[in-house]
Amino acid sequence: MSAYDPKKIEPKWQKEWEQAGLYHAEDSSSKPKYYTLIEFPYPSGDGLHVGHPRPYIGLDIVSRKRRMEGFNVLYPIGWDAFGLPTENYALKTGKDPRIVTKENTDTFRRQIQSLGISFDWSREINTTDPEYYKWTQWLFLKFLERGLAYKAKMPINWCPKDKIGLANEEVVDGKCERCGTEVEKRERKQWMLAITKYADRLADDLDTVDYPERVKIQQRNWIGRSEGALIKFDDIEIFTTRPDTIRGATFIVMSGKEDKFTGRYVINPATREKIPVWEAEYVMADYGTGAIMGVPADDERDRIFAEKHHLPIVENYTKAEFEDYGKKVAKYKLRDWVFSRQRYWGEPIPVVHCGKCGIVPVPESELPVKLPEIKNYQPTETGESPLANISGWVNTICPKCGGKAKRETDVMPNWAGSSWYFYRYCDPHNDKQFASLEKLKYWMTPVRQSGGGVDWYNGGMEHTVLHLLYSRFWNKFLFDLGLVPTSEPYKKRTSHGLILAEGGEKMSKSKGNVINPDSIVERFGADTLRVYEMFMGPFEQAIAWSESSLVGPRRFLEKVWKLAGKGQTLNIDSQGLTLMHQTIKKVSEDIEAMRFNTAVSTLMIFVNELDKREEISQKEFEILLLLLAPFAPHITEELWSTLGVSQNSIHTEKWPKYDESKLIADEVTIVIQVNGKVRGKFVASANITKEKIIKAAQEVPEIQKWLVDKNIKKSICVPGKLVNFVTS
Repeated sequence: MSAYDPKKIEPKWQKEWEQAGLYHAEDSSSKPKYYTLIEFPYPSGDGLHVGHPRPYIGLDIVSRKRRMEGFNVLYPIGWDAFGLPTENYALKTGKDPRIVTKENTDTFRRQIQSLGISFDWSREINTTDPEYYKWTQWLFLKFLERGLAYKAKMPINWCPKDKIGLANEEVVDGKCERCGTEVEKRERKQWMLAITKYADRLADDLDTVDYPERVKIQQRNWIGRSEGALIKFDDIEIFTTRPDTIRGATFIVMSGKEDKFTGRYVINPATREKIPVWEAEYVMADYGTGAIMGVPADDERDRIFAEKHHLPIVENYTKAEFEDYGKKVAKYKLRDWVFSRQRYWGEPIPVVHCGKCGIVPVPESELPVKLPEIKNYQPTETGESPLANISGWVNTICPKCGGKAKRETDVMPNWAGSSWYFYRYCDPHNDKQFASLEKLKYWMTPVRQSGGGVDWYNGGMEHTVLHLLYSRFWNKFLFDLGLVPTSEPYKKRTSHGLILAEGGEKMSKSKGNVINPDSIVERFGADTLRVYEMFMGPFEQAIAWSESSLVGPRRFLEKVWKLAGKGQTLNIDSQGLTLMHQTIKKVSEDIEAMRFNTAVSTLMIFVNELDKREEISQKEFEILLLLLAPFAPHITEELWSTLGVSQNSIHTEKWPKYDESKLIADEVTIVIQVNGKVRGKFVASANITKEKIIKAAQEVPEIQKWLVDKNIKKSICVPGKLVNFVTS
């Protein structure tokens, strides 16, 4: 048999799969549907590095297994291509963002296809395509119609380096999430989406979905629901989660920039005593009512404040009943979503401003409002979008009165297109609707009728708050309008860990430690890369890349290749049958639990056992190829095609099932040692007793010569495995 050569095998099968439409999902089928989803990538200028494919391969394994289990699988791909990184790259290189996006997506597509990921490329989408963002704009108009999109003057987070406004969620420790620059506060009118109206449902409905507990905790913490009471101290209303401590309140603190006594006093309604009103920075203006009661005996921050300013501390007081003061309410940390961005590379917000009519939505028949092609898209020092300088685009006619009007020049955030992309995959070429309800009902209704629609969604741990929260919000809004079939978008959500550079640092161009998968595919093959990325460690944990460790998976695949040249027999002994069924069970269960590393390890053990034999059965080899197929699709397809058992692709064959009765061996091989050294072995019944093992071992002819004229001082027996004779 010829040597294993992935350079010949892999491009051949990738071409055949695409020509046959092997991974194209059907919009209706007698098979049950299964929708697997990854977070669609942001196509950066540098192309893929080896960390990007980890989630694609993981969900590809799940998708391939589902197809072999008889499901009609939708596993789609697209590009989340609007946003600041592309704009910054375009500014740096002097290229138009459209050209940059085209070049980047072409590179990403070529690289992903070289890895044999079973995406349905016929459904490819791009958030910067006007035929896509037409529907992003249409969905915004639905928010506007229902009063959930509004414009308000407010202090915004301003990044002086990127020259854009940021949502609260994009500020980390007072700095821009993307560039790390200290954020400033500026006042301006911003478009907002009223996500707070959905706060309760966003928190409560987490009970209906299959997310890791830490993800649910992150979501709930971000929403930050607190049960408490509103209590009036004269004309100042405070929010507290502990109304029972009101008799210990000795001062009121309102939000302020510094510690300051206002000169005012109010009456504590429980004690009827006058207490002072202060201002302090530790009280948040945007939480509760922006005012709290200070109970220094029960709150550490209040105690520190009281001691600093010599305010009274009442150590022993009678607790009040909750119902005695104020009504019961819930308050949230969650704030309405700042939806404006003052930049160029984003979806235009489809409204005009008319001096007579006010804010007027662009008619649906005029969508999409296309982003104009301009030469200068530098951010402005004034904070206005570069679009504000394009008078020919800005000046327009009011759709309502026909008078002069101006277009909105702010654009949407990069979160907009990613808040609904999973619907578009269900109906990507529809020019009449964002997606037909009929197709959404087919693809988004979960296999088990509860929770969300996408059956299995995997994404980065860094997106388990914002993207997840925003897309859940959009889904609930559209569900209320009857436009989507489920209240939650995702039935199941899992996460993957990063692949770090050698040495454990994060991969970055500036550090020069980025590893391009092209070079790995060229040297080792795509199947080796796939197997290594799954084998290198637990899927949900970060792990460092090690190029030297690629040798092991490559040798493993070469061993599989050589097994095809072994003599074959029709018979499988009982031990071989047990190992085969144990392997089927373990690999099947490990894939479902995303224990891809132990699944590969189990396959390696199976291959090593087969490799020890003079002959292997064809059945064992077939089972090996079927179990390995989701991990290494090219080599298994090639070997399957040479077996002659089927004209079908291995990826359309049935997934193996194990027989429970075959998981425990009828017979076992007992290793015989003399003074700790292996001297022979014999086959025995699996339930043989210790006494019988010791006796039978002494009667094995090849062992007797080691025992002749020897005294057996001790017999050590491990039932089912070995016996060791210690002699003198």
